[in-house]
Amino acid sequence: MLNRIYVALIHYPILKKDGSIVSTAVTNFDIHDISRTCRAYNIKNFFLVSNLPSQQKIVDRVLEYWTKGFGSEYNPNRKDALDIFKMESYLEDVISVIEETELEKPKIVFTSAKPRKNVIRFDELSRKIRECESPFLILFGTGWGMPEEIREITDYDLEPIRINSDFNHLSVRAAVAITLDRLIGEQVFQE
Repeated sequence: MLNRIYVALIHYPILKKDGSIVSTAVTNFDIHDISRTCRAYNIKNFFLVSNLPSQQKIVDRVLEYWTKGFGSEYNPNRKDALDIFKMESYLEDVISVIEETELEKPKIVFTSAKPRKNVIRFDELSRKIRECESPFLILFGTGWGMPEEIREITDYDLEPIRINSDFNHLSVRAAVAITLDRLIGEQVFQE
């Protein structure tokens, strides 16, 4: 089975609590923790999407520390995990990069903790990923989630992780790990 799975953490466009569109701040932990999770599940690339130059500079500093600075010697595993990390300004840029790499548009998967109709179950999407020849891009939001305009361009709307829980507010790092484990598990993807 070929490794054609990508993950993107969206910082823009993102919903604010009042429903308006904003850019959210990058979190240092998200960069290396999600990279580590993606590397463990052999994800081809983990993209962070932020349109703010100030936030991109923060990401550059984090990458510099863990890939070339003291952190690269102190913890070489993080350096290895960050080899799959990429930063783009917009989701459209991520899709273009994947299209250039794979020579086709990826199947895009929307995730959210909010209950929605017409969602695909984890087991169904896992089967589709195993059987489909196309690349997949799994989107994760920050803030109060991704707006409807993103959901409208996706191919699949994945069910929430804890739909029947009275508290469904996982960190995005936990959501990525749980989602990848449910979709990929112990399957082996090759480069």
